[in-house]
Amino acid sequence: MFVTVRTRYAPSPTGDPHIGNIRSALFSWALARANSGVFILRIEDTDRNRLVESSVDAIMESLRWLGIDWDEGPGAGGIHGPYFQSQRLPLYQKAALTLIESGRAYRCFCTPERLDQMRAAQVAAKRPPGYDGLCRAISPAESEARAGSERFVVRFAMRREGTTVLDDLIRGSIVFENALQDDFVMLKSDGFPTYHLGVVVDDTEMEITHAIRGDEWISSAPKHIQLYEALGWKPPLWAHLPLILGPDHKKLSKRTGDTSVLDYRRNGYLPEAMVNFLAFLGWSLDDHTSLITLEDLKEHFSLERVVANPAVFDIDRLDHLNGHYIREMPPERWRQVIAEWCEKDLPASIPRPIHPELVAAVAPLLRERVGVLSEIAPLTGFLFGFEAPEYDPALLVERTGGDAGLALRIIDSALLALDRVAGEQWGREPVEAAIRGMEDGLGMKLRKFVPVLYVAAMGRPQGIPLFDSLALLGRERSLQRLRTARAHLEHRL
Repeated sequence: MFVTVRTRYAPSPTGDPHIGNIRSALFSWALARANSGVFILRIEDTDRNRLVESSVDAIMESLRWLGIDWDEGPGAGGIHGPYFQSQRLPLYQKAALTLIESGRAYRCFCTPERLDQMRAAQVAAKRPPGYDGLCRAISPAESEARAGSERFVVRFAMRREGTTVLDDLIRGSIVFENALQDDFVMLKSDGFPTYHLGVVVDDTEMEITHAIRGDEWISSAPKHIQLYEALGWKPPLWAHLPLILGPDHKKLSKRTGDTSVLDYRRNGYLPEAMVNFLAFLGWSLDDHTSLITLEDLKEHFSLERVVANPAVFDIDRLDHLNGHYIREMPPERWRQVIAEWCEKDLPASIPRPIHPELVAAVAPLLRERVGVLSEIAPLTGFLFGFEAPEYDPALLVERTGGDAGLALRIIDSALLALDRVAGEQWGREPVEAAIRGMEDGLGMKLRKFVPVLYVAAMGRPQGIPLFDSLALLGRERSLQRLRTARAHLEHRL
């Protein structure tokens, strides 16, 4: 019998989604699309203390930026809604009551103080932490009577004998000793479920066939498996993705790359590069393919090619991919991107849009020099952002090893040479010829004096080549900037 593959991405709105979280979304989406299935976005907003109001928008914005669409969920609707757990509380409370009535769950009236004392005693005795089962022995009648006046949570009564087996699509069978499991809280005192109850109820109600999640949830698998058994429901097929390690082969952290996906966008990474990069964090198409798109994933993704071994987050690899997609970008889109990123950092006094002819002229010069889009503004600021560069005059002197007099000679020579280039002749080749002609008069090779001219004209030590930069600036602005640099140097002498 044909079963429609139904997967879900179910983040908690406690902040912007990070790399590992979004990889789960991509793999879940890819599995659904590769099997003509359904991909669901569900918001697990039951942790009210950690809720961040802007997080839901950030989650959806991250998915849209990457090109990950959803068939059911916020903004898309669907017959299994609502898609916010906070709007589904009666479902969880009903499941909890069913389990209480069947004896597989019980009300726990232990106070926070009593639980703290219990944990302290366990630590002192060097025993594994976990609930000691005190309220498990309370009779149903007493529990019902106390529920009307006392605060309580609902705990699931884990089986204490035997083992629980997780059959994982990536890792195979994993066996858990039931004696090592404790009775976990499944419904909090405010009526909200914990993750364990919420995910089991919702995956069942939404007919999820494949649950793809990070390896940090493996230890929770026996809880979920026993919940399914106790409720008489069929669990989905589980696939626990490999851990993502940093370049130091330790668990990925903010320092080593586990930041918000939107931070990567803000820093100038392209969605194509991020999708390509994320896809290969634990999965591969074959032994030689290194470039892949969303369309490729739709056609070829399968869990059989996901490995259990940890994946390494290599920022150099991401940078390489980003550079590749920049170089492959159609010219018109590349010009639009340049204009957008140039304008981001410009003062409000600079008119928008920036001159399209300048953008078109600088576009080919940037392709091979830009690795991330945030590098565009620093490289082009000399064109759009100011009439004269603002820099420490010491930069000019540093280019000559501290000889301010030599720096002044270089600029004077450049002013004379470039002043001979007529306005209608101004361009890269005449500018290059004029500056190369300075070598004999200065008694210096080009590479020795060009750095001084670069700082004088552009206000920074490196970037777009000098001849191209001066050609783009035009005759009058180039000469004016050299005169300004000369004045800076005279003031120092």
